[in-house]
Amino acid sequence: MSSSPRFLGLALVLGLLSAIGPFAIDMYLPALPLIGRDLGADMQTVQLSLTVFFVAIGLGQLVYGPVSDMLGRKPALYFGLGLFALASVGCALATDIHVLVALRFIQGLGAAAGMAVPRAVVRDLHTGVDAARLMSLLMLVFSVSPILAPLAGSAVIAWTGWRTVFWAVAVAALAGMALMASSLQETRGPEARVQSSLGAAWRAYAHLLRDRHYLGLVAIGGFGMAGFFTYLANSSFVMIEHYGLTPTQYSLAFALNAAAFIGAAQLNGLLGRRFGLVPLVRFSALASALLVAAMWLFFAAGGDSLAVLIVLFFCASAFMGQVVPTTAVLALEAHGAIAGTASALMGTLQMLGGAAAMALIGLVASSRPLPMVTGMAICALLSLATALGTLGWRGRAVAAA
Repeated sequence: MSSSPRFLGLALVLGLLSAIGPFAIDMYLPALPLIGRDLGADMQTVQLSLTVFFVAIGLGQLVYGPVSDMLGRKPALYFGLGLFALASVGCALATDIHVLVALRFIQGLGAAAGMAVPRAVVRDLHTGVDAARLMSLLMLVFSVSPILAPLAGSAVIAWTGWRTVFWAVAVAALAGMALMASSLQETRGPEARVQSSLGAAWRAYAHLLRDRHYLGLVAIGGFGMAGFFTYLANSSFVMIEHYGLTPTQYSLAFALNAAAFIGAAQLNGLLGRRFGLVPLVRFSALASALLVAAMWLFFAAGGDSLAVLIVLFFCASAFMGQVVPTTAVLALEAHGAIAGTASALMGTLQMLGGAAAMALIGLVASSRPLPMVTGMAICALLSLATALGTLGWRGRAVAAA
């Protein structure tokens, strides 16, 4: 079943739908310094256009999750992608940094559908190791974005300027709607929607917020993602302005980390069957934290090497590729009846956590690597601490294992 063409096709469709929003992040990363110069904005204000996007994705998922439980997965996706496309056109036409920031918020509200709903579709269809394998395949397609998008963005920016990036993602959203219409079946049938309502959604949120195991799993992946978001918001300034890379060279360096995440995530099904999902998360969170802590010690001691930054974060990203999708599967495992709501709350908490990390590091950010690496190390250590607190030390296990 897990290797059938239908299984692989579903992963492709869900991954592409999930990647549309992140594509709007990764494709314009090489342009952040250029946008600041073009619109007369400082580094912190330009970074705000990235932060509000994450905040909007987080808040929007609180709505899309229950709505997809009540009305079905596809209507929620259609609305979100349509809103995303309209806001993208507005971003392409913006002439003021504050207008761009506002439109990025609206764009993020649309992108939230692609983040919340595909995870719920996975839970509609599968549980356990099969769900972990499908989630990892989804992440494979999804993670093509941070490999290809910065490269595509740097090429587009070099030839036509940063505004074309937003025209491109608007077209991508329309293509996603067409793909969904032709290739994705509704997985939340009318019989499953009977018990879904706004009141039921709020009760479900209250139930989830009292579930310490669910919240712990969300936090493990959330802190891991927050470290990556810190890198996302600051790496273009560090690598382009401090280390002197061109936008294309930066895109290639950024793509290396995404490739590590992707490659490792594809081993989750095999490793999950061999060692169990819980031990996999516990070991990978430890390995990632140790690598990022070593990177911080190097820069805190006065070191300054682009190679150290790239190599150590490449290895840490590989281990985080085993943590994030696996904790998502474990968090949704016991909540199949409210999978859309549970997926939405997970996405909201993780995105808002990532936005908070970016905002806090933004207060002290510079083009030097130490502030960025400090934020990444704090997030990695918090992910490890939460993993040990939620899943236990070696010798202890949980029912979800």
